[in-house]
This record gives sequence, C-alpha cells and structure tokens, in this order.
Amino acid sequence: MEKLALSDLLHIKHPIIIAPMFLVSNEEMIIAGTENGVAAAIPALNYRSTELLREGLKRMKSRAKGPVGVNLIVNASNIYVEEQLKICVEEGIDFFITSLGSPKKVIEAAKAKSIKVFCDVTDVEYAKKVEALGADAVIAVNNRAGGHAGRIDAKTLITSIKQAISIPVISAGGVGTKKEMDELIAAGADGFSIGSVFIASHEAGVSEEYKQACVNYGEKDIVMTSKLSGTPCTVINTPYVKEIGTEQSWLERFLNRNKRLKKWVKAMTFYRGMKSLEKAAFSATYKTVWCAGPSIEHVKSIQSVKEIIDKLVSHE
Repeated sequence: MEKLALSDLLHIKHPIIIAPMFLVSNEEMIIAGTENGVAAAIPALNYRSTELLREGLKRMKSRAKGPVGVNLIVNASNIYVEEQLKICVEEGIDFFITSLGSPKKVIEAAKAKSIKVFCDVTDVEYAKKVEALGADAVIAVNNRAGGHAGRIDAKTLITSIKQAISIPVISAGGVGTKKEMDELIAAGADGFSIGSVFIASHEAGVSEEYKQACVNYGEKDIVMTSKLSGTPCTVINTPYVKEIGTEQSWLERFLNRNKRLKKWVKAMTFYRGMKSLEKAAFSATYKTVWCAGPSIEHVKSIQSVKEIIDKLVSHE
C-alpha cells in the first residue's frame, strides 16, 4: 500500500488501525493485528476494572509485534478515566485514541512519555482545538462510521479538516475494501481506523450469532438509534430493533430536556444501553441489539484477522 503519515507515526507496514470497539475488541484481535502489519487499539472500558486493564496491557505488550493503543472516553461518563490514563502511561502503550471530551489531560500525560495521541473529531472546529492542545493526529469520524457516527460524509470531512490543520487526518467510517481506501487517500486521508469488518473475525470474542449477523446483513440494514446511549448509535436492524423502534419515547425525550434531570437521565440511559450491548455481544436471544457500521456490506464470511487485513491491502 501507499506509505501514508500514519505508517510513519506508528512505524507500521500498512496505514491501518484496527479500531477500538466496545466489547468486540479483545487481546487476541490486537495481537493478530500487530502480527500482520497494522496497529490495533482496545477500549479501556472493555476491562471490568483498572487492575484488569493493567494486567491486559502487560500481556499484550509482551506478545505484540507492533503498536498497541488504548481508547479512552474522556468525558464525565467515564469515572475511571484518570486511573486508566495513569495505568496506560505506566505500562508504556504506544498510542491513545481519545473520544467524547477534551483530550487535554491525556495529551499532557502522554507527551512526557512520548506516547502518541489521536483524537476523535467530527468537524473542523474540534480538529483545530485538539491540534492546538498538541494532538499528534485526528481521527475524522464520518457519517458512515459504526457506533457513534459523525454527521459529515468522508470526503467532505477529510478535505475540510486537511485545509484547516497541519497534523495527519486518519479517516474512520465506512471503509471495507482497498478501492474505498484508495478513494479516500485521493481525498487526503493519512491513514484509516477500521472496525466493523473485524467483528466477523475468528479472534473476536463475541458470539458466533453476532459474527454471522455481520455476514447476513448489509449496509441497507444499518440504522441509527438513540435508545442505547442517548447519543445516536448505529446498529443492525434486526426484527427486535424494528419492534422497539430507534427513537426515544416521549418520556425519555421529556426527561432529557429537563435541565435538573438531564445529566442523570443520560447516565442511566448510557448504563442501560451498555448492559444491553454486553448481553447481546456474548449471547443470542430474541432481544438482541448488535452494534455495527455499513462496511459489513463487504463481510461475506467469518475470517481470521490476517485474512481480513490481506483483503484490505490487496489490489484484487
């Protein structure tokens, strides 16, 4: 593949990060990614405690053949962020991906240890802010990303951010083939954060039903729901999702507008939604909600991480 800025930043063969996916990313996926020329990241919240996070980082650092990163949620919903940050710095991870808040403290702590910091952004203004704070790159989350998607299409987002800042722009969302990567490289992408196509990997620790759903469903089956976390999130439109709908009820909307209750209602919605995703990820029932992005259109079978990477970088 063409050598891009991300390859130089992380000293990797292919300019790809296996994106951190809540509950889906695990240590085997991370290790497999680093063994095949890419970087990989895991959400800190995939570990049930900060001590388990430390133990996991030690295991991965001892086995990894390339850079290992950690995704930190840096807003008030993550009450463990300061301890997670401290542990990641102490264990010497290679890079952070920050989401949903100000990365200021993460950047300050990381710089002292020469750890790279990449910040999720969905618009030009936020990209400018994190560059000013000292971020090493931005991850431009577009409107085809899995999970919490942005609002702007990939090409527009990349070109507008490239014109506004001087640090690398990593594209996140909707990519599942070499052709799609080449199109965004032409638009100025300096690398890619790719997640959904790796859900249906042998290494992923989720249920076989979740993996098979990524094979059976496609781009047209991805819908946005606000019922999981209070923030719009992409899920597979299963019969159960169709039954419960994708919009919050009138009571949930009313409570979310109440200034005194809004903070607590959002916290409760987020907690309830995350528990729902956790149950769905590791078991299959009628009441299943699976998070994924439109790039599952390109998932035709359950494969190894190596096979998925080979397909992404191949000209075939």
